[in-house]
Amino acid sequence: MDLLEYQGKQLFARHDIPVPDGRHARTVEEAVAAAKEIGFPCVVKAQVKIGGRGKAGGIKLAQDEDEARAAADAILGMDIRGFTVHEVWVEGASEIEAEYYASIIFDRSAKQPLIMLSTRGGMDIEAVAEEDPNAIATLHIDPLLGFQDFHGRRLAYEAGVDADLVRPIGAFLHRLYGTFVSEEAMLVEVNPLIVTPDRQVRALDAKVTLDDNALMRHPDNAELRDPSAEDPQEQMAKERGLTYVSLDGDIGILGNGAGLVMSTLYVVAQYGGKPANFLDAGGGSKAEAITSAVEVILANPNVKAVLFNIFGGITRCDEVANGLVEAFDQIKPTVPFVVRLDGTNDEEGRRILAEAALPNVHTAATMNEAAERVVELAR
Repeated sequence: MDLLEYQGKQLFARHDIPVPDGRHARTVEEAVAAAKEIGFPCVVKAQVKIGGRGKAGGIKLAQDEDEARAAADAILGMDIRGFTVHEVWVEGASEIEAEYYASIIFDRSAKQPLIMLSTRGGMDIEAVAEEDPNAIATLHIDPLLGFQDFHGRRLAYEAGVDADLVRPIGAFLHRLYGTFVSEEAMLVEVNPLIVTPDRQVRALDAKVTLDDNALMRHPDNAELRDPSAEDPQEQMAKERGLTYVSLDGDIGILGNGAGLVMSTLYVVAQYGGKPANFLDAGGGSKAEAITSAVEVILANPNVKAVLFNIFGGITRCDEVANGLVEAFDQIKPTVPFVVRLDGTNDEEGRRILAEAALPNVHTAATMNEAAERVVELAR
């Protein structure tokens, strides 16, 4: 779950990471009131889950009340790379002597957190990595050991941090790592991490991605979720307890078990098809779950055909067939379905489908046959 900048900063503040004083606002009047409370000069910043706000005009400096009003009026409602701005963050303007970059990301390949530090902050870190990889100091942290003082010193020296900032930067990274672990994050990024004229370090921005699977342990963080900003099909699936990921194709896919669904995606692609989704109905899928799955898949207007690939183990093929019959009775799909049933009660499942004589439903004996057929029907 990605957080907005102000949410990330509020999270940082809970862990004693220094951030500028700021206020959240959803209207022009709220923004003006926040600016007056904070004092001038202040900065009005668009809150969207995308980068490039400054270049798009989504960050404006205000020297007085009139400028704050004009800035909020210009930013609220604007479009930034496909994202509409519905809220802003108003914070006191910061004096900046230097801009650094700091982040912690979970490196799946190493199965450890990876810390990155660079003195070239305030710009696209991917561009820095491409132009001068040596400008970014990196270090994996053993989660059993945790972040230690010598880690901070090593990163600071390798990044070329000024000598008087080695300890402050180390302390900052220590708190950032604490935030990463305590909040069960997948990413915490500060760009820029600023150095003020009095040689203090402060997070001027915050990018935070939390582990969705850990939100049950963090009810405060779970409340930060914004369903309106999520993919509508993924949100619908989540509400119904289904594992669903939107893709950019036109063939809806349903299977029972993540491995089977992944295999189905690959086989469909081999036959020239483009899957529209990953949907795992799970083991032991009942008729109600199958009906919900069909509704989620068909909520995507790009879907031209649907493939059901079911291997009956815990899941019974007759239950899947009954669910499909019920779904057709309730939803009345207009796109063709290809159904492959194999395993527990597969003969009974195929009998149920045959007797129901559902319109535009085709059965297949093997995964390859099913994939080839659904690709033909989607053309």
